[in-house]
Amino acid sequence: MRRRPVRPGAVLRNAAALVLAVVFVFPVYWMFSSSLKPQAEILSKDPVFLFTPTFENYPTATGVDLFWTYVGNSLTITVGAVLLALVVALAASFAIARLKFRGRKGLVLAVMMAQMAPWEVMVIVMYMIARDADMLNSVPLLTAVYFVMVLPFTIWTLRGFIAAVPVELEEAAQIDGCTRGQAFRKVIFPLLAPGLMSTSLFGFITAWNEFAMVLILNKEKTAQTLPLWLTQFQTAFGNDWGATMAASTLFALPVLIVFLFLQRRAVGGMTAGAVKG
Repeated sequence: MRRRPVRPGAVLRNAAALVLAVVFVFPVYWMFSSSLKPQAEILSKDPVFLFTPTFENYPTATGVDLFWTYVGNSLTITVGAVLLALVVALAASFAIARLKFRGRKGLVLAVMMAQMAPWEVMVIVMYMIARDADMLNSVPLLTAVYFVMVLPFTIWTLRGFIAAVPVELEEAAQIDGCTRGQAFRKVIFPLLAPGLMSTSLFGFITAWNEFAMVLILNKEKTAQTLPLWLTQFQTAFGNDWGATMAASTLFALPVLIVFLFLQRRAVGGMTAGAVKG
């Protein structure tokens, strides 16, 4: 059996891919390995790759006051914002993809502009509205803010998936006796699983990692989330880097778990929903 000749182009592409993989994976490795090192080895002048693991940094990280309050707030806000965005986006994306009405193009343009606009420019306006509504330092406020942040992407992505479903399937279901709502629930909705997975993943990552909004809108610790927990490891002698790395590792775990759970459908959803329709 004759071996295929090695192409220089393929070798270069593989080498470049390997370099990129190292560049992206190494910070994660260093974060995790540093969480298992004592403080002296973390602050060592020379990098330490071989060491005896210790878990002493993890009790320090989770022993912060109100740690479980931060966890509960993050889960409540993130899951609430994602679920609300999915419910509203399903209705909006179906209307955009299937219905003909006046102002449809303007609605699509507004969704695109909302997706492109940096949310940081709205912080002052959001703060003033929340202050006047007496909603500062509350979990419902952050849930609403994060819901608005992830909604445009969710609408845009699901619109592509609904538009990609042949109208004939929906019409056939209606001929068989289904109402329009039943046709959506029984025919279209099951085909939207990749889109739902990809938008859920994006929304979860966005809301879970968001820092600026909670820093400005929620000053009370009882209404804060895990991103602010990561800032609490400064002492009079400097940063406790071991606890910081342990906290960062714990903070990244939920996102990793959600990604591994949704990855098969989410990867296809991110590429398909953005270009179809």
